[in-house]
Amino acid sequence: MTTHALVAPASVKTASALWFIAVGAGVFEAALAVSGMIAAGTASFASLAGGLGLRLTIFAAAIFLAVRLSQGHNWARVSLALSLGVFGTLSLVIEPIQWLLAGNSVVEFFGDADLMTLLFTFSRVIHLAAVLGAMSMMFGPAANPFFRRLRPAAAQ
Repeated sequence: MTTHALVAPASVKTASALWFIAVGAGVFEAALAVSGMIAAGTASFASLAGGLGLRLTIFAAAIFLAVRLSQGHNWARVSLALSLGVFGTLSLVIEPIQWLLAGNSVVEFFGDADLMTLLFTFSRVIHLAAVLGAMSMMFGPAANPFFRRLRPAAAQ
């Protein structure tokens, strides 16, 4: 059976859509960071090119993998889980965890936050929720049989 003969279950379609939402949130966060650097006068071509180049590569890879995920490619599911599910999640939460461990207050944070900070924080929460939701959906009970059916007969 080819990968095109089977329709992905709703959980796999949802997981793929959540990866697209995560990418969109990442693009929004990058745009906010760049505009903040430009506004503060700290943006240089080298700092922007390197950071944006890396992010664009990650975003393109995530989109490619999310499409392949929806087509039933188990290697895409594993790649997303290991790269963005594990390391991507760590990159999203390490700074806030360190900030909290340093004794900072969430209440004071929201009291002192400007609009850009609030937009970035809201986007980061959406980003993290999308990643965690995608991870749970793509490995859920409805998804697993879909990926098992698509394995070559020799691998089963």
